[in-house]
Amino acid sequence: MKENQNLNESIIDETFHTLNERHNSIYQFVMRYNDYIISTHDYGLGILLSMIEAHTLTYIEENPGITITELASYWNKTKGALSQTVSRLSEKGLVTKEKKEGNAKNVLLYATEIGVKLSKAHKLYDTIDIAKTMGELKKECSPEEIDNFYKVISVYNKVIQNDFEINRGMKNNVRSSKESI
Repeated sequence: MKENQNLNESIIDETFHTLNERHNSIYQFVMRYNDYIISTHDYGLGILLSMIEAHTLTYIEENPGITITELASYWNKTKGALSQTVSRLSEKGLVTKEKKEGNAKNVLLYATEIGVKLSKAHKLYDTIDIAKTMGELKKECSPEEIDNFYKVISVYNKVIQNDFEINRGMKNNVRSSKESI
């Protein structure tokens, strides 16, 4: 019995190390990319923004009158998280918040004049940066490999999203069970 357990543990360890070795590159990429996302960048106007702030600003600029709820749904983040991001953009004078006429609860978001300029600068920055990144990737990867990478990332994103939704449902079921006790 003990020998069987040791064999199972050995197989599990060996399988884990084989699978984990491949996934370590994903973990490292995610950690580095997360650092990149939260670090601030000057998109050309002397105003430092994180990538999250820049993309939120650009989405607001392209969708004037959007609400925090709509932003949260688009980015798949909580309203609280997006409210904090929008508040930082507002404090920097890049976004204005206007109450919807006849409904004081709904706050509509608009890019200010400087916000529009920064959004456009961000688009140019990203266009150049993405082209540069593609050039670097093409040094070692074929166009087909790059296309396949993006396809895999897209599918992987769906798998993770589905997992989040399943786990969220499980958490809600646990909460409901505890509340009924």
